[in-house]
Amino acid sequence: MIIDAHQDLAWNMLNFGRDYTRSVTETRQLEREKRGLGREKIGDTLLGWPEYQTGRVAVIFATLFAAPARKCLGEWDRLCYRDFDEAHARYQVQLDVYHRLVDEHPDKFRLIQTRDDLHRLLREWDGRETEPCPVGLVILMEGAEGVREVPELEEWFARGVRLIGPAWAGTRFCGGTGEPGPLTREGFALLEAMAGLGIGLDLSHMDEKAALQALDAYPGVLFASHANARTLLKGTSSNRFLSDRVIRGIVERDGVIGVVPYNRFLRAGWQKSDGKQAVTLYEVAAQIDYICQLAGDAYHVGFGTDFDGGFGWQSVPAGIDTIADLHKVAPLLAEKGYADDDLAAIFSRNWQTILENTLPNDG
Repeated sequence: MIIDAHQDLAWNMLNFGRDYTRSVTETRQLEREKRGLGREKIGDTLLGWPEYQTGRVAVIFATLFAAPARKCLGEWDRLCYRDFDEAHARYQVQLDVYHRLVDEHPDKFRLIQTRDDLHRLLREWDGRETEPCPVGLVILMEGAEGVREVPELEEWFARGVRLIGPAWAGTRFCGGTGEPGPLTREGFALLEAMAGLGIGLDLSHMDEKAALQALDAYPGVLFASHANARTLLKGTSSNRFLSDRVIRGIVERDGVIGVVPYNRFLRAGWQKSDGKQAVTLYEVAAQIDYICQLAGDAYHVGFGTDFDGGFGWQSVPAGIDTIADLHKVAPLLAEKGYADDDLAAIFSRNWQTILENTLPNDG
């Protein structure tokens, strides 16, 4: 089984009209024939419900994501915001999309809000090796600008948000990618309220100074849903990647880091003109192995693919055609000495533990 800690499904559904009940093949064909905006702007999709089944992708951290206007990708990006009210509206409409998806396709998708929801779903996957199963969606808010005031967290929680990352770019809560800075007073207040509700903290995109403060200050469950190790990206100084100090801090707090199979996050300086074949799955395995070596075990790393998150098939390593191909990493890790139990931890159980420690019980 696979648990993937980061997919921007609603962002793609709203910007490009992608339908994740379809197969990857069908979506690619439709976008080629109709010159679909998604393929034109970010590349061919990597995600579809049949491929979730083939790859046994049981659970996804499904994001709410909107960029501030200063980072908008173009006129086609309808989910950018100019103020906190607009951010609130953009995130709410994405949450509506997920609720509609599970209401209209209960055989294909299921919202995971409690520990019991999770266990029921995983039992179905364990008991139905060859039959289709619904894919569980755990809602992750990426960037917290949609929370206009801290008391609103209770409303977001009531609607299913279980995980929050305070940053994407810099926010009023803390520094973020390309915009460094520590936690602010509002950031500390946000973390306190999140801890009170039992919301998991995602350190991805947080500036190192803010992440280190959060590691000290946040008493709840924390992790990095999609962030690679900076040490392996020779020549980069971007604060988008995790320093060894932050990785060790996450490990010490029993957190998990989701490795991103995106060529720019695997090889510093990679450009689309270099071609898909320039990066291999060995580099994905190397990121996983590096985190395991720092941790001293295989219990603090998993996948956070970020698939369809601003990039597509053209920008992932050779050997990956769809999400189902993540399993090709397993034999590469086995060559490095990883046992079956280690692989099970990396592919799903580590994230399962994070969710079990975060999600509330029914009632």
